[in-house]
Amino acid sequence: MIGERLVQKVSATRGFAKVAPHVVPALDRAVHRLSGGRVLLSAQMLPGVILTSTGARSGRPRRTPLACMPEGDGWLLVGSNFGRTGHPAWTYNLLGRPDAEISWKGRDIPVIARLLEGPEREDAWRRLLVFWPPYAAYQNRVARQIRIFHLTRRQSD
Repeated sequence: MIGERLVQKVSATRGFAKVAPHVVPALDRAVHRLSGGRVLLSAQMLPGVILTSTGARSGRPRRTPLACMPEGDGWLLVGSNFGRTGHPAWTYNLLGRPDAEISWKGRDIPVIARLLEGPEREDAWRRLLVFWPPYAAYQNRVARQIRIFHLTRRQSD
């Protein structure tokens, strides 16, 4: 447990927020590709997926490694951006085109994303803070409300 608390404490720092967005996704993408979709380095701290969304402006596929909270019939994704000012690009992609795909434990799963709002968002936020307490530090650093998406499986086309 000491290791987990230390990781959470470091993850909540501003220094981590400056460095992690440049290092963690690149490492995750490389390891995921080299392992045939079976391994995500960041999943050693939190469960993770590779989200493939469609670029809101470009229309091109965008692959983003993300932490997730598996929940019942789906997954919660948090647009914390490590507590940086703006919303992460992948959230705009899901708002514009909610049909996406995730790689989860080596399997590609078609999903549909739904932005949580109001009481439903607040309920999910409380569960997320228990799951990963550093989200509170991220929210405290920004004026924007961090976006939360609920992903559920969709039928293949």
